[in-house]
Amino acid sequence: MIILDGKGLLDKIKLELKKEVQVLIENGERTPHLAAILVGDDPASQTYVNAKVKACKEIGFESTVIQFSNDVIQEDILLKIDEINCNDNIDGLIVQLPLPNHINENTITHHILYTKDVDGFHPINIGRMVLGLPCFLPATPFGITSLIEEYNINTIGKNCLVIGRSHIVGTPVSILMSRNKPFGNSTVTLAHSKTKNLKSLTLESDIIIVALGVPHFLTDDMIKKSTVIIDVGIHR
Repeated sequence: MIILDGKGLLDKIKLELKKEVQVLIENGERTPHLAAILVGDDPASQTYVNAKVKACKEIGFESTVIQFSNDVIQEDILLKIDEINCNDNIDGLIVQLPLPNHINENTITHHILYTKDVDGFHPINIGRMVLGLPCFLPATPFGITSLIEEYNINTIGKNCLVIGRSHIVGTPVSILMSRNKPFGNSTVTLAHSKTKNLKSLTLESDIIIVALGVPHFLTDDMIKKSTVIIDVGIHR
């Protein structure tokens, strides 16, 4: 059995990005700048944003965190997004999800200029991804395909089962795995909570991508020998 080392790949990518930033500085160019909007005091969201700030510092990016209280009105967030959209010194914007119930997530994420939507959630970026055009890809699906490429896993013509159909992970990765690319060209099945006879699908799959966040969901009697398994579900 081979363990796919996602952390090792992350460290490698950070080192490559750090070198690219150094070249920018040597050429007298501006370093990239990432802004993040954080609403409320959810510990998990705070941890995610802190991790992004730390990664920016390690690579050499500039970063800015704009924090709002949990009772902020939606209009104030939209105004801040407008301000960042118009700021040529900020290259990317992330609005940390989830947002409080009184805030419409779609309204917020769709308001971000698609050329600064580094989360890849804007409809234009989703559409460009489907068409195979250059765009920002959702981070986790891009991480999955990067991991597959790093380990030179043969995906061409393979049966790939994606379990979980969220617009953040499951649906985008199913599209990426089916594209006509060297590390795509799989025959993809997208399973979800309504899928029947899931075990029969897992036993036929060469690659299984799990995006559920349910501990011990996939068991050893559900997989065949030499199946590639990538589990990106998050749970305690």
